[in-house]
Amino acid sequence: MLRAKIISSLEKCFLDETVPSKKALGAISMLKNERYSFQVCYDRSERVDAKVIVHLNVESPLADCLKITKVQQIPSAMPVYQNRIDDNYLCTKPGLFPDLLDPIRENDRLVTDNNLHALWIEVVPDGKVDAGVYPIKLSFVSEGGAVEAAVETEVEIINAELPKQEMLLTQWFYTDCLMQYYNVEAWSEKHWEIIENFMVSAKEYGQNMILTPLLTPELDTYVGGYRPTTQLVGIVKEGDKYTFDFSNVGRWVDLCDKVGIEAFEICHFYSQWGAKACPKVVATVDGEEKRIFGWDTEAAGDDYKNFLTQLIPAFIQYMKEEKNGADKRCWFHLSDEPNEKHLEQYKLLSEFLLPLIKGYPMIDALSKYAFYEQGLVDHPVPGTNHIEPFLEHNVPELWTYYCCSQCVDVSNRFFSMPSARNRILGLQLYKYNIYGFLQWGFNFYNNQYSYATINPYVCTDGEGFVPSGDNFVVYPGENGKPLSSLRQVVFNEGLQDMRALKLLESLYGREKAMEVLEEGIEPITFKSYPHEDEFILNLRRRINALIKAKV
Repeated sequence: MLRAKIISSLEKCFLDETVPSKKALGAISMLKNERYSFQVCYDRSERVDAKVIVHLNVESPLADCLKITKVQQIPSAMPVYQNRIDDNYLCTKPGLFPDLLDPIRENDRLVTDNNLHALWIEVVPDGKVDAGVYPIKLSFVSEGGAVEAAVETEVEIINAELPKQEMLLTQWFYTDCLMQYYNVEAWSEKHWEIIENFMVSAKEYGQNMILTPLLTPELDTYVGGYRPTTQLVGIVKEGDKYTFDFSNVGRWVDLCDKVGIEAFEICHFYSQWGAKACPKVVATVDGEEKRIFGWDTEAAGDDYKNFLTQLIPAFIQYMKEEKNGADKRCWFHLSDEPNEKHLEQYKLLSEFLLPLIKGYPMIDALSKYAFYEQGLVDHPVPGTNHIEPFLEHNVPELWTYYCCSQCVDVSNRFFSMPSARNRILGLQLYKYNIYGFLQWGFNFYNNQYSYATINPYVCTDGEGFVPSGDNFVVYPGENGKPLSSLRQVVFNEGLQDMRALKLLESLYGREKAMEVLEEGIEPITFKSYPHEDEFILNLRRRINALIKAKV
């Protein structure tokens, strides 16, 4: 006998669990333009060797608005740092974890066995469905036509829309990883097609800013090593003079405009973790293409300073004059994650770079307040576990980020973490009026320091580099198209919570929105927050009810 149950998107279904162990989802309500997710978990009530092949049958007025995927189990050899964990993890041992959302195809067969499986249902009305209550019935039908199990629910669509996401969100987008995985040449037509597909996925789930490789990114690269050349700007060097071809930059801007990406995060002008060296720069010299800067050239050297003094003004002028003022959408980087040991070097380079980008914002991931206090960076981006000094000093337009290091107490999206720990971030971002959020791994398919590529379906931790789930949120699918992870979808649900609170604030005021957010609980911080799924689910129901009462 097959059994099934509708459960929330915050559940994670492991193979050795059962349907009765999962909590049924209560009332469903959503706004007209959001993406609401729930799951249908299913298994066999009796353990038998025989399998049943079933098809999914959907009956609903919302059928055309449903995106249905299979939750696939993905291996993790390193789900956690064994010496850096807290009690808010689901599992700390290597194994299979629910993560990949694999689309249901026409006439797809579902195999039912003695394990727990789940389907992921996204309701995407896209603002085109009238407010109202809509039934959904999902049936598992055998090849003989018998209904083996069926579940039903109702979705209430409220006559209101989430406001536009004001917070900037960037998750680092690696064009070279796409080039390598799909075995295409940099900036070939096929490469551009794949880039567009992945950009669309990023935008669909809340990303509105993108890492833009004006120069080849000097990120996660071993000293002396170089990632494949993906610089957008063409460069010709004649003595001390440079000329620039920004045609690929223009195409990049046009593509972002087409997709809906609003802001450009210009790649770092200096090497990671100390800013000692230059990024890889390739130019045509005497008719031959060659590397002119890299690990062997000093960041503060006169030659590189001369190069940047010509490149940056030319780039800004191009974006301003040829791309309709797109310069005002640019954010610049110096170097990623410097620490206190690098303060003097960073200061030296900042004093050179800031005048070149005067009038434009500079951001860097760094967690020591001294960098901002000394005026070396406009917009510091501290880790969520180091943000307190920046909050205490009321840093304006404050950003924050997380990566592998944010693994104790704070929110993150590892395979091994509960989905509520992923989604809670949206409430924290709202409370603290965070201006921008950065995460380093949208599609990083390399091992540590990029010595080699990895297969993200098999190696999810970069060969022991980071806990699984840190280095990418989409999988490279067939035909150059990405496949989502449940982590990507749940993260966006957190962003929707943030936007719903913004709407609530516009209707009732900030004080009332905060009262609703923290009703009956201790004040939320980045390190202290409710861990239970029901807190988030019930909060959204209360927010939606208050919105409905006003519209």
